[in-house]
Amino acid sequence: MSFKNVPQKFNASIAEVTIGTGDAALALGGESVFPLYSFDGPIPNPPRVGIEFSDLGPDRSLGGIAAFYQGADSIADVTRRACEKSGADFVSIVLDSADPNGQNRSAEDCAALCREAAEAATLPLVIQGCKNAEKDGKLFEKIAEALQGKNVMLLSAKEENYKAVAVAAVQAYGQKAGAESAVDINLAKQLNVLVSQLGVQPGNTVMNLGSAAAGYGFEYVLSTIDRVRSAALAQNDTMLQMPVVTPVGGEAWTVKEALVSEEDFPEWGPVERRGIEMEIATAAADIVSGSNAVILRHPESVAVIKKLAAELA
Repeated sequence: MSFKNVPQKFNASIAEVTIGTGDAALALGGESVFPLYSFDGPIPNPPRVGIEFSDLGPDRSLGGIAAFYQGADSIADVTRRACEKSGADFVSIVLDSADPNGQNRSAEDCAALCREAAEAATLPLVIQGCKNAEKDGKLFEKIAEALQGKNVMLLSAKEENYKAVAVAAVQAYGQKAGAESAVDINLAKQLNVLVSQLGVQPGNTVMNLGSAAAGYGFEYVLSTIDRVRSAALAQNDTMLQMPVVTPVGGEAWTVKEALVSEEDFPEWGPVERRGIEMEIATAAADIVSGSNAVILRHPESVAVIKKLAAELA
């Protein structure tokens, strides 16, 4: 008996969120099928791939990254290089310098730096904070104001600062916001409810459900994304129908496999090669589980995942 495909049809869909402006605008989400199930229905926007770098500068201790950004010294030059040469769909800046336990750069200075990057960017811009919720609330408020009209995404708003981020980003200055939770479907839904109660519509927010590197509790990340997608489509849960954006680089490049020297573990091979493979493996699994966008650090990883996403979509 020949195989007969019976499509799974849902009366629900993932909200479409657009970042950037003009010809460079980029849409995330919009599908009404499970991840990569193009045989069940159209996927209007394939998984997107972003490239990230720190506002302190790219990690030039890695040969491939150093070569890619060679000659790019200012934040504008680095942004321009990432936009023009990486093949990524969008660019993300991580505001490491704002960390109160580090340089503690002021919100005003970070906003000025982001404005400089935005003026050089030809791709949509995603801004990641310093992982200090209190400082990020202040950062994103200033950045949202400074980049008014750019339609950037501020990733991410947490339970501790969502009011400041969501109100500033979406309602006051017309940006997009990310709702970040700690790898738990109930926490994700709770935060989305809180953000929606501020009057923020699903088309203005994405979810950052948390991340981990492959092999480091990663199965919890994947199962959470799976459950969120299932609830959004099969159960028509409107509080989980936002696109998912997963930062991968910050996790993949900080685990043992990407850090220990080749001298200590010669059988593991070159450090940079290991980091690239960890980043690729993690991002690929995120996309298959349902991430609408992943954010990577190494240009080689970006190229591989872009090719994978294009062939699977």
